[in-house]
Amino acid sequence: MASNREREEALTFTIPSSSSHSSPITVSDQLDSYLADPRSASGSFQNDGLLSAGEAAAAADPDFGFSRPDFRQSPLAGTVEFYQRHVFLCYKNPRVWPPRIEAAEFDRLPRLLHAAVVARKSHMKKETRLTICEGHDGTETSNGDVLIFPDMVRYRRLTHFDVETFVEEVLVKDGEWLPGTPEALRGSYVFVCSHGSRDRRCGVCGPVLVSRFREEIELHCLQGKVFVSPCSHIGASQYAGNVIVFGPIMNGEVTGHWYGYVTPDDVPSLLQHHIIKGEILDPLWRGQMGLSVDEQKKKQEQRLLLNDLRNLEDNTQDFVSCCQSSGVGCCQSNGGDSFFRQNHVLLERRMDPDVIESEAKLSADSKSSETVISRINSGKGASRKFLSMTTWLDGWEQEDTYAALAVVCAAVSVAIAYNCYKQLR
Repeated sequence: MASNREREEALTFTIPSSSSHSSPITVSDQLDSYLADPRSASGSFQNDGLLSAGEAAAAADPDFGFSRPDFRQSPLAGTVEFYQRHVFLCYKNPRVWPPRIEAAEFDRLPRLLHAAVVARKSHMKKETRLTICEGHDGTETSNGDVLIFPDMVRYRRLTHFDVETFVEEVLVKDGEWLPGTPEALRGSYVFVCSHGSRDRRCGVCGPVLVSRFREEIELHCLQGKVFVSPCSHIGASQYAGNVIVFGPIMNGEVTGHWYGYVTPDDVPSLLQHHIIKGEILDPLWRGQMGLSVDEQKKKQEQRLLLNDLRNLEDNTQDFVSCCQSSGVGCCQSNGGDSFFRQNHVLLERRMDPDVIESEAKLSADSKSSETVISRINSGKGASRKFLSMTTWLDGWEQEDTYAALAVVCAAVSVAIAYNCYKQLR
């Protein structure tokens, strides 16, 4: 049991609660080849993809690739442990990372940074993860650069001489590292676990996903707006391909969303829906930085409920329009009785006060109040019927109230549609 747990423990670790931490010393047996030909490392973020013919073939590996037996066999929501800050150290590339790079004798910078973070963990105000991402001198992310999320800042060229000062000033005191000047990061940052020496599944799936992301970024002219990099082990390799996306959402807040079981075919959807439109892909969603496991599961349930509500509203509006314009024939051909039977249970669930409150809060989080307001304003004064509910709603934010009224308006729409249908029978 202990050995299995050790295998699954992330290199991008949540700082452990115990006061001691030890890792076996592992020497990179590929270090010499890296030093002999440093340009063999592919560039970080904006450079050419990592995919080779051998890696493309490996992606079809029946044991470790996207067709492996355990692929998409487990639920994903709530599989991210709670943390509040993610620190990435840019350092070399996945081909030369040893299994435990934080403990590798010759990889001094990550080893010393890991040790300093662990030593000062009890003094940090934020639960912090440390991960290695690709670094290569002369690119967007040089060796020694440090990226911090959700702060969206970069510090250039950290050396092993600066580690203790950096950890104290930036991670403990939440200040600035005086020898360096923090640079603001713009756009979205995508990290794909590609740590093959740690877990074969990540080594097989990760490079293929990085290559596909780079192809899509170029195809959609997103260079300079979306950046992608391979990263070291982030835990739960059974969910490979594992992807983390950092970036601002509609209200400007920076979030970090984790996805699992990602395939190359999912990459266009992640770019179009999550990064461009700000929509979560729930079938692949593992969790979110800043939320506990229970909060992640509840957050997803709220999103799914709200999506159901929107679908119900759209279907009801279409049904009413059809009945009003075409009469009973349209209602019957569209299965009027079936429509109301199918939506009866859903509607009752929507009218539950707890569900209304959950959906209202989710609507406020996603800043969807403008859509809700427009629906209410087009509801021919339906919202006036609910002015007597102001006492009940006094404790809510304005966005919460709008979303709650939208739920009630949906119920009114269904009732109107049903009355039209009955009259036309």
